[in-house]
Amino acid sequence: MTKTPQTLTIAGSDSGGGAGIQADLKTFQELGVYGTSVITAVTAQNTTGVAAIYPMSAESVREQLTAIGSDFEISALKTGMLFDPEIIKETAAAIQQFGWNKLVVDPVMIAKGGASLLQQEAVEALKIHLLPLAFLVTPNIPEAQALTGIAITDSASRHLAAQRILSMGAESVVIKGGHGKDPKYAEDYFLHSSGESVLYRSSRIATMQTHGTGCTFAAAVAAQLAKGEELQNAICTAKEFIQAALRVPLNIGSGHGPTNHAAYKADLAVKRGVDSIEVFR
Repeated sequence: MTKTPQTLTIAGSDSGGGAGIQADLKTFQELGVYGTSVITAVTAQNTTGVAAIYPMSAESVREQLTAIGSDFEISALKTGMLFDPEIIKETAAAIQQFGWNKLVVDPVMIAKGGASLLQQEAVEALKIHLLPLAFLVTPNIPEAQALTGIAITDSASRHLAAQRILSMGAESVVIKGGHGKDPKYAEDYFLHSSGESVLYRSSRIATMQTHGTGCTFAAAVAAQLAKGEELQNAICTAKEFIQAALRVPLNIGSGHGPTNHAAYKADLAVKRGVDSIEVFR
């Protein structure tokens, strides 16, 4: 009997349910994979912002990782909010110990409301310990700028930033375009260590219901990789997943509301191609 692909998210808990562990597990479920989790921090937050962050101890993260690694067959995994250098080191050590590959690193740094989710000293630990293990890194534009020190103002600087991230050891990177200035399109730029590049373009959707988009995108990529989908196709599926989640809003909360994780499956059942993704190679 064929086993359901097993995935892992290593991230923070969002009490509002729109991002972090909660968003990842919802995405895994919607895309037909079994999700396990390691919680790195508990946040008190809602759609208006983060009120408090309670990081887990490095020991508790290590114990969770060991519990997963000793019993589950993880086909792909993603990291989100890792908060401090010790948690990053424990995460990297477990990935190497258990031979987990197909690692998607979402370098979560700042919440939608502006709260810092990664200590400054943890940025260097992320570069040194985790990025060299990454199959794919999925920064948005501000995160790519923070990782590289390069101001992304056009396609040339975006390419340079992508190259800089690859020089840190990652196999591939996709710089997401949600923070871009083009009013009509959102463009995600993919670059592989082989030099191959792809531009994924979709129509920009004007909405405040964007909480958890980064987490959801990375989780969707990991889910598709766990099912054996080729990386570039997994990225395209993840972008389609996000488009559906934004296009059919839940309108929950008074701030940046959560995306609709159930929209993609419902869209598949009814119609496809409403917002087709343009792919430029």
